[in-house]
Amino acid sequence: MPVLIYEGPELSPNQRKELIKGLTDVVCKVSPDIPTEAYYVFLREHPDDQIGVGGCPLPEYLDKLQNTTRA
Repeated sequence: MPVLIYEGPELSPNQRKELIKGLTDVVCKVSPDIPTEAYYVFLREHPDDQIGVGGCPLPEYLDKLQNTTRA
């Protein structure tokens, strides 16, 4: 049972479905000897304020990034 894990920001139901299919499709293409049904995909989603980038919470980091690109 191969396991694929996504860990990142929260996704919409459609994004989850697309991500699960996309990840599975890619690994099946790379490893065609393993059947699609053997793969498990786990989604570990985190609210933006529980993700840190560059020493600050993600929302703050994204604000800084936007201000930098506007200048």
